[in-house]
Amino acid sequence: MNQLKLFLPCAAGVEDMLADEVQRITSEPLAFKARGGVGIKASWRDAMRLNLHSRLSQRVLVQLWHGGYRGEQDLYNAAGEIAWEIWFTPQQTIKVEITAQHSPLTSLNFAALKIKDAICDRFRDKRGERPSVDTTWPDVRIYAHLTTDELTLYIDTSGEPLFKRGWREDKGDAPLKETLAAAMIAATGWNGGEAESLDDITPLYDPCCGSGTVVIEAAQIALNIPPGMLRRFAFEKMLPFQQHVWTAIQDEAERDMRDWPEGHAPIVFGSDVSFRMVDFAQRNAERAGVAQAIELRGGDALQRLPPTQKPGVMLLNPPYGERIAAAGVAGENASARAQRMEPRAPRTFTAGKAAPPAPGLGRESAQMTDGGDGSEFFQQLAAHWKSHYAGWSAWLLTPDLKLPGKMRFKESRRVPLWNGPIECRLFRFDLTARRNPDATPPAA
Repeated sequence: MNQLKLFLPCAAGVEDMLADEVQRITSEPLAFKARGGVGIKASWRDAMRLNLHSRLSQRVLVQLWHGGYRGEQDLYNAAGEIAWEIWFTPQQTIKVEITAQHSPLTSLNFAALKIKDAICDRFRDKRGERPSVDTTWPDVRIYAHLTTDELTLYIDTSGEPLFKRGWREDKGDAPLKETLAAAMIAATGWNGGEAESLDDITPLYDPCCGSGTVVIEAAQIALNIPPGMLRRFAFEKMLPFQQHVWTAIQDEAERDMRDWPEGHAPIVFGSDVSFRMVDFAQRNAERAGVAQAIELRGGDALQRLPPTQKPGVMLLNPPYGERIAAAGVAGENASARAQRMEPRAPRTFTAGKAAPPAPGLGRESAQMTDGGDGSEFFQQLAAHWKSHYAGWSAWLLTPDLKLPGKMRFKESRRVPLWNGPIECRLFRFDLTARRNPDATPPAA
C-alpha cells in the first residue's frame, strides 16, 4: 500500500489545475496527465488525503490492472487475477461500472457482467462465498475502462462523487457542481488560499449566486476548510483502512484551518434576484461552516452596487441553455415584449408565482423557452459594470463564444471549461470606468 497507482478524473479543461493541486496535497511528482484526469504514484495515506482535500477531482481511483484484451473472456481473466480479497470482504456489496472509447465489444453490460462474475468467482474460490451486488448504494465500486484494445481496472476510494461535499441540502434548478465552481475560482488566480491574513484577501463577489456554490467554495478556500470534512468515503469500509491514521489526517486538517476573528467583515459576497435562493445559500453556508465569512443579499444584478469599496474579483455563472433566465430588469423587459407578440407567435414564459416586488428587490427571473439568448440582459449588465465596477475583474462562465461581442467587451483571457457535457469558456473582462465625452480634460 506504500506505492499505489492513483488516477483522479476531472472535468475537461481542469487537468492542469488538478495536477498542481494533487502535487500540492501529496508532495509527489506527477506520473502523467491525460485528457479528463491525472495520474500519480502515491501511498494509501495520500489517497485518503486526496479524498479529503481535493476540490477539483471527481474521484480517487486505485489502478489494479492494465493490459490488452480482445474479447469478454479476456476481461474475465484480467479481473480474476486481482487480489480483491485484500481490499474488501464477501460480506460487502459491489457494483461494476464500465466506460469505453472505441471498444469493439458489442455490449458493455455483458462486459461488466463478466468482470463481476470473475470477482465473485475468485471470492468463492478463496473465501467460500460470493459478494452481493447492489447497484444503488454499494460498499465497493469497481470501474473498468476500455479503449480499442486496452483494459484498465480500478477500485474507487471515494464512494459518492467528490463534488458532493455534504453541505448542500437546499438547491435550485440545475445547480453548479462544486468541483466546477472550484475550478472557476482556481482559474481566476484569486488569492483566498494563499493570502497571509484575511485582510490581504481580495474581495470576491457573485451577483448571480443561486444556492451559493461559488461563494461557499471561495469562503472554504479562504478559511482552509477541506471540502471533504463533512462527508464519508468508501475507503472507510475497505480492509486497508485504519481509523487512527484517518483520525490523525482529520486532526491535522483541523489544525490548519483559519480561525475567524469575531466582528471581522465578510470577505466573500453574493446576491441573487430571488430571495428564495438567497435563503438557500444562507442555510448552505451555515452547514458548510462559513456563514460568518459571507455576506448574502437579494437584489437585481443590474442594480446592485459593489459590496465593498476595495475592487475585487467578480465571478458568475449566469443562466444559459435552451431556457435562459434573463435575470432582473432585462428579463422582465423580454417577458413583456414576448407577451405583446403572443397573438402572432405564441411563446412560453415561467415566472415566480408571487406578485413581483419593486424593481431590483428580488424579482423572480422570467424564463424564455423560445431560444432567446438574453442579449439585452448581458448588454445592460456590461453597461452597469462599466458605470459602477471600475477596477474590478469580471469572470463569466458561458457556452456562448460570442458573448463578449454581445456585451461590447474585449476579453483579456478565455479559459476552456466543461460544465458536464456543455463546452464553455470562462471569460475575463478587466473593467474600467465609462468615458464621459462631456468631461473637461485636465489642465496640462
